[in-house]
Amino acid sequence: MMRTLHIGLRVTDLERSLAFYKAIGYGVVGSVPDTPIGHLTMLKLPGDEFVTVELVHDAKPVERGTDVSHLVVKVESMADTLDALASHGIEPVDPGQKSEDGLETTFIADPDGRRIELVQWPPGHADGMTAADWPEERGESDG
Repeated sequence: MMRTLHIGLRVTDLERSLAFYKAIGYGVVGSVPDTPIGHLTMLKLPGDEFVTVELVHDAKPVERGTDVSHLVVKVESMADTLDALASHGIEPVDPGQKSEDGLETTFIADPDGRRIELVQWPPGHADGMTAADWPEERGESDG
């Protein structure tokens, strides 16, 4: 069986990035200081069983657009999350969207300018995206 393990994100300033990711709820699981690709710090959210983000610090500046489009994090309450982030000086980088069924999204940016989409699912939605989110594509192969 194959599954996505985590995403590795290059960061310019490890301490600044750790402070940011901790402020949005990630905790450090462990780190490996000396690897061929740099200092690795493994992170996970409290509700995750496994590491989902790996910060890679190699003392080189990160050029926006050369690493990842965006990371997506599920939140229980957009309003509560935005209030908590504001207390750490983290503000949305766009006005966000809200649908009639209760789906809410907005973007914040980490210290290297990487966009992180916050998603509040509508009531009754699964914890992640499933084929039910694309009913017109049912019957196609899972790949």
